Amino acid sequence: MVKTMQWQGKSLTLLDQTKLPLEITTILCHDYRRVGEAIKRLEVRGAPAIGAAAAFAMVLGWQELMDACPKATATTLLPAFEKTKAELIATRPTAVNLAWAVEKIYTLALTLPEESAAAVALTLETLANQIYEDDINVNKRIGINGAALLPKKAKVLTHCNAGALATCGWGTALGVVRQAFVDGKLAMVYADETRPLLQGARLTAWELEEDGIPVTLITDNMAAWTMQTQQLDAVIVGADRIAANGDTANKIGTYGVALAAKHHRIPFYIAAPISTFDFSLADGGHIPIEERDAMEVKQLQGVVTAPQQAKVFNPAFDVTPSDLITGIITEYGVLSAPYVENIKKLQNKLQEED
Repeated sequence: MVKTMQWQGKSLTLLDQTKLPLEITTILCHDYRRVGEAIKRLEVRGAPAIGAAAAFAMVLGWQELMDACPKATATTLLPAFEKTKAELIATRPTAVNLAWAVEKIYTLALTLPEESAAAVALTLETLANQIYEDDINVNKRIGINGAALLPKKAKVLTHCNAGALATCGWGTALGVVRQAFVDGKLAMVYADETRPLLQGARLTAWELEEDGIPVTLITDNMAAWTMQTQQLDAVIVGADRIAANGDTANKIGTYGVALAAKHHRIPFYIAAPISTFDFSLADGGHIPIEERDAMEVKQLQGVVTAPQQAKVFNPAFDVTPSDLITGIITEYGVLSAPYVENIKKLQNKLQEED
């Protein structure tokens, strides 16, 4: 299983996902700005992965501030560190894991004003590494919880890429797929190609092929017909932000897949870690939706496919209402309706653990 990122103490190496599947190349990031650029460009992508990458970027940011002001105390570095935090959060607005990880690192720095700047750097690095390792462990628990929902010889449809490439390893939606495969109960994964950037075709199909997991690639507009003709057992997708009522933002096209699944009476599951929940938002109407460059729609890997003057609407995400979601698979178990009540119980449990 290829690594999404690797921390080297003074730099972060990222797998360049914009080059897959044709090239396996990496990007060496020596400062937080380059990590932020990689997040914007989708060189690193997937809510959990960009959260972990941003955590390491915060460490690089603190190291940069120390190098610029060798005699500075931790307290004097905090105002500039807050600006680093704001820059990273602004790179992509929809995935809440990004802000969650960055705030976690920044909040820890706030609790250490009496420490030396060097001591704070080591503590922040330890937390970033913990966020990375925790994500892999969380994904494996999500996989176990999700695989238990599937029948033998399961046929599953997924959208976009919520696998090892979108996380620190194993995956969320594809973590469920991987566990089902390990358990000997997976017959086939149908992967939507996921226009306009083809994360399903370039990443999901490649990732599953690399691991020997059976996969059939389909175009996005084949999903409903595939549901009708291929006897699917479940749809499993990832998430970039989940509101307090269960409404879920995920890669554009997910909402349509959920509607088709509802019509065909196929269970539709979200697989996501607790860090993807935004308890502060009452519903999906408050989730910010990133809109991206029109050229992503008007060309395909450099080949022009539309009139250059054509107007384009290019939201990167859509929101699936909770009444279309059969269950939300987390490391704590599977949440089901009533979502407001059950998500609140989960929030209370997390607060008790803290």
